[in-house]
Amino acid sequence: MARRKNQNAELRRPEILEAYYRVLVEEGLEGTSIGKIARHLGIHPSLILHYFNNKETLRLALIELMIDKFKSQHLLKFDHIEDDAERFYALIDTIFSYKWSRTVDPGVHFGFYYQSFRDANVATLFREMFQWLRNYLHDQFMIFNKKGIIQVDDARKAADFVVTLMEGLEFHAQFLGHDQPFEAFAETARQTALAVLNKRLL
Repeated sequence: MARRKNQNAELRRPEILEAYYRVLVEEGLEGTSIGKIARHLGIHPSLILHYFNNKETLRLALIELMIDKFKSQHLLKFDHIEDDAERFYALIDTIFSYKWSRTVDPGVHFGFYYQSFRDANVATLFREMFQWLRNYLHDQFMIFNKKGIIQVDDARKAADFVVTLMEGLEFHAQFLGHDQPFEAFAETARQTALAVLNKRLL
């Protein structure tokens, strides 16, 4: 009986989190409630609380799911590419792509980002996410540096700079893009990153 209950939980929890995400996209943080998530699923609100205990637990679980989306295998796995230079450019193209930027809806992403200034648990999760991304890029840059694909004296500093460029894409598209396509500034940011990684900047 307990095993079946655990199996049901494994099935229902992702379904509830996906519904929570969809309601957030449609309603925003301020307009989302457990009642609306339940209506989206056609279930009673108590069933959501059965699996997540409270809204705080539900919120943190969704943020962890968002982080897992950014870490997903299909976005950052390039082992199938044998040529070193080609593998490097595949990485750069990916992290400055519209697809990467929309891994999570920006309204949801930055809504939780805002909450990180007031909620220590949310701040911890966001810090872990950005540290993971910085460390991932640092390790990749170290590899490509040794192979002669890039030239950097400080891979950590370069990784910090590239993460900053990546995050700035959304702000530019939202506030400074002047109706220009996302890809226009993304290409500028990409070229700036390449300059940094070949010691033409910093």
